[in-house]
Amino acid sequence: MLEEHSGIIYKVTRIYAKNQADEQDLRQEVVYQAWRSYPRFKGNSKFSTWLYRVALNTALTHIKKENKEYEGFDNDWQVAPDGDERALLMAHIRTLNDAEKLVIMLHLDGYANDEIALISGISKNHVAVRLHRIKEKLSQAIKNDENEN
Repeated sequence: MLEEHSGIIYKVTRIYAKNQADEQDLRQEVVYQAWRSYPRFKGNSKFSTWLYRVALNTALTHIKKENKEYEGFDNDWQVAPDGDERALLMAHIRTLNDAEKLVIMLHLDGYANDEIALISGISKNHVAVRLHRIKEKLSQAIKNDENEN
């Protein structure tokens, strides 16, 4: 099941890791934590929802354990050449705080607001408010980039 949902692990580690080496370490830690936590998975939610929660909790714990505050991506991450809108969006998502990354990442993966609320532990209405604010923030950042070029 982990192989089937490996995209979830990849997305979480790619967003929360500071560089490629950190991403690989974090990916291994997520797989380990999922394997260790699986006996407690009761099936009350979809496996993908449970795995997202494990991956996100592991990533946030990893960041705290390293005692380093995430300040965006460093030079190990290369933004694709001009015109690659997805790379530009990902670069701006990496600059968001942890809570914002969580909400927008789940939204971009097609999760409904009630599922995002379940995973993140905030109310469905608060998810909608956060999504609106995050989209505005990202839109403004991308416009600022375009104006600079």
